[in-house]
Amino acid sequence: MKLLLHAAAKLIAGFMLLAVLLFWPAGTWYFWNAWLLCGALFAPMIAVGLLLWKKAPQLLKKRLNGREQQAAQKLAVALSGAVFIGGFVAAGLDFRLRFTRLPAWLSVAALVPFLLGYLLYAETMRENAWLSRSVEVQQGQKLVDTGLYGVVRHPMYTATLLLFCAMPLILGSGTAFALSLLFVPIFVLRIRNEESMLRAGLDGYDEYCRKVRWRLIPRLW
Repeated sequence: MKLLLHAAAKLIAGFMLLAVLLFWPAGTWYFWNAWLLCGALFAPMIAVGLLLWKKAPQLLKKRLNGREQQAAQKLAVALSGAVFIGGFVAAGLDFRLRFTRLPAWLSVAALVPFLLGYLLYAETMRENAWLSRSVEVQQGQKLVDTGLYGVVRHPMYTATLLLFCAMPLILGSGTAFALSLLFVPIFVLRIRNEESMLRAGLDGYDEYCRKVRWRLIPRLW
């Protein structure tokens, strides 16, 4: 129950932060794209959180409490946070000032890649019990090379990139979408650092890299 309350507190705090970043710059509660995003974001999050609480509480605990230790990863997290905040504020201002507003049909259509990203995210967590918010090699960790991990080395980042790039489209902001593209070099930095750690600390990872060539997107990188 303590873990569930912790997860609920983080969920409420996340919603409040998102509301401030979106509705305040928009200057109105009638920012329909923001409500659409909140529904698409938090409904699956609640469902996945409850499932983890029942089936894999240790994984949920790791996802809630992870803290980066390496300087490169701390930098990547800080940059991601800055892009997040900038993108949401830009989307709110875009709704108010109509600088680069996208058509409503595109906002609705963007729900498809967004929910696909969520499905990939959930499947990655199902396949890999060692997932953590922080980059680390855990005691007793075993290499996972099946399922999505047989297609790309970092399916969690693939899912996250899909989510992050779909969100500004749901919000209907071209400016916010342009900012979301900054996640690509940030993820490249994070992945390269993570792979150097895994090569040094996880048995079989070098062989796995030779077997699975693609890190993030098949036939691209």
